[in-house]
Amino acid sequence: MTEALLAHEIPPAAHWSLQLRAGRELRLTARQTGANCSTLLFAAHDRVDRLNIPDTLKAQRSACVRPPMVLMSDRGTALASVTGSSLDWHDALCGHSLDAHVERFGPSDYAVDRNDWRRSARAGLLAELRKHGRDEADLHACVNFFSKVAVADDAGGSLTFVPGHARAGDWVALRAEQDLLVIASTAPHPSDPQWAPGAVLAEVRPVAPATEADPSIAFCPQSARALEAARAVFA
Repeated sequence: MTEALLAHEIPPAAHWSLQLRAGRELRLTARQTGANCSTLLFAAHDRVDRLNIPDTLKAQRSACVRPPMVLMSDRGTALASVTGSSLDWHDALCGHSLDAHVERFGPSDYAVDRNDWRRSARAGLLAELRKHGRDEADLHACVNFFSKVAVADDAGGSLTFVPGHARAGDWVALRAEQDLLVIASTAPHPSDPQWAPGAVLAEVRPVAPATEADPSIAFCPQSARALEAARAVFA
């Protein structure tokens, strides 16, 4: 593995953002069991083009994000490819946590709890979006990296949070297919019954571009088309 160009540890229940260049790999590593990283993606060149979770899942016939899927934008272009992961399931159905999810753990504020102040993913994502001149209108369905919500085999198709899905050291790698704005929060998953956030290490490295034999291209025709659309626009 090549030396990281950037390494940043996102503390538990904190937030962070990154402008990631095309041709770079973002590798996220869980530092503690049960970590969660709610992540938004935006095309850096186009303010309104952003990650489209429904299209990403539908086009690739999946109920979760896993390698070698492509994360697709509203316009059908590839934002990033999931080039590897120690886990076969990253939740993309449940969205990020809201203030109401956090309030069930009791009152908390900075004056009393200092850096242990409990904040929702929504609060953290908005704080980062505002650093880049964005706001509530830019919130969208996220990927909850390191979390799993299983679909039950019942008539209602109910969802069940899987505790401890990620262990310390589990990782996921994304290859940027175009310049990106990445917004992340390490607040717990909205369905997690415990307030036990974990830190996440973010590392950026150069990575080779996709070849015709790339697993993300071969995954399905829709993923190949999304990657081709990105190449056509950004070649």
